[in-house]
Amino acid sequence: MALNQPQYLTVTALTKYIKAKLEGDKHLFSILLKGEVSNFKKHSRGHFYFTLKDEGAQISAIMFSRDAEKIGFMPKEGDHVLVQGRISLYEPSGSYSIQVTQMKLDGIGELYLKYEALKKELEEKGYFRIERKRPIPKFPKVIGVVTSPTGAVIEDIKNTVTRRYLLAEIHLYPALVQGPDSALSIRNQILYANQLEVADVLIVGRGGGSIEDLWGFNEMPVIEAIYQSKIPIITAIGHETDFTLSAFVSDLRAPTPTAAAELATPNTLDLKKQIMEWTDGMHYRLSSVFQQKKTELLYLDERLERSSPYLKVKELHEKLNRSSDDLRRNFVYQIDLKRRLIESLSEKMRSPIERIHAGKEKQEQLAIRLDRSIQSLWTSKLNRFDILREKLSALNPLHVMDKGFALVEKDHHVITSVTSLTPGDQIDLRLKDGQASATITKIKENI
Repeated sequence: MALNQPQYLTVTALTKYIKAKLEGDKHLFSILLKGEVSNFKKHSRGHFYFTLKDEGAQISAIMFSRDAEKIGFMPKEGDHVLVQGRISLYEPSGSYSIQVTQMKLDGIGELYLKYEALKKELEEKGYFRIERKRPIPKFPKVIGVVTSPTGAVIEDIKNTVTRRYLLAEIHLYPALVQGPDSALSIRNQILYANQLEVADVLIVGRGGGSIEDLWGFNEMPVIEAIYQSKIPIITAIGHETDFTLSAFVSDLRAPTPTAAAELATPNTLDLKKQIMEWTDGMHYRLSSVFQQKKTELLYLDERLERSSPYLKVKELHEKLNRSSDDLRRNFVYQIDLKRRLIESLSEKMRSPIERIHAGKEKQEQLAIRLDRSIQSLWTSKLNRFDILREKLSALNPLHVMDKGFALVEKDHHVITSVTSLTPGDQIDLRLKDGQASATITKIKENI
């Protein structure tokens, strides 16, 4: 197969690859969606089939009966719901859907309307663009944390960083994370961390709560501070189901503070494993290089040995011996060929008289051979005739009459049994040397 020939996948192989990617992605294994119920159908076995849609897109959804029994209400067309589930792909049709495990009604209040309006405005201004998000450093020396100094967030982050990556320091930038002054407090700490230029990455977060508790992270001072920050920011605000506008603006969103610490640091075990893999790879490559050079050295040594003057002279000497043998065989062959040619020409150059005498001799020999063949054939045929005559004579019924037997006939029919005769019948007897007639006077059967 040519090296540059393109490799074509089957549709099945591509679909299986996409299915493995979708269903193996940890971010798609458990996702939270909200939207409007459409095309709702309830199966006879209790399964829910529907479409979840919003203004810009829609996705097929299925909720199996074991999960549908737990939601406590019957969905209907137009309901706004919050669902949790995982993405799956149906291979025969190549379509993807969400398998819903939890669902609840979505109550839209004044804060939520404000949230949606501000989200739409920020999205139109480009605050959520992927291309403007900054990469998170792989090996941070200092991790800044903007959160409450007394909450569980800072302790979770410290424990996770200590467990995963001891080389990183944690700098706390204490801030109010709830209440009317929380937005300014969070903004000031983000600006302060940027002024110090010590931290390599910032984690901005707090624990879970209601939309009112988390509202400080939806206000413009915090959003602008995150947007203008020169330091990459990871947000870990609320629970996994909570999405603040700060999370959309930040460079990376984590569902929990622990997850944020994991995203900000490499895992020591993973690093050790990577180092071992690199070490093994380096050893393998060095071994391959040494093996290649060893092979090249052996090849060059072999070439050098083949190029030595001694071997050259030896090869030429062997070639000379082979040529001498070929010449000798060809010389003998040519002599033999010429000898046969001379004999043929000598035969053709004999005088007519000699050729006539030779022809007569050959004719006499052929005549003798012909006489012998005729005599042999005559003797063979004669012997065969005698054998057949003896066999034919042995089968002649008249020879039996020589021993006193006669052929009995009645009305020109051969009689073989006394049951065919009655007293007074006239019969004819055929003997060896003639015929006779007789009259039956008595009949006696053998007992």
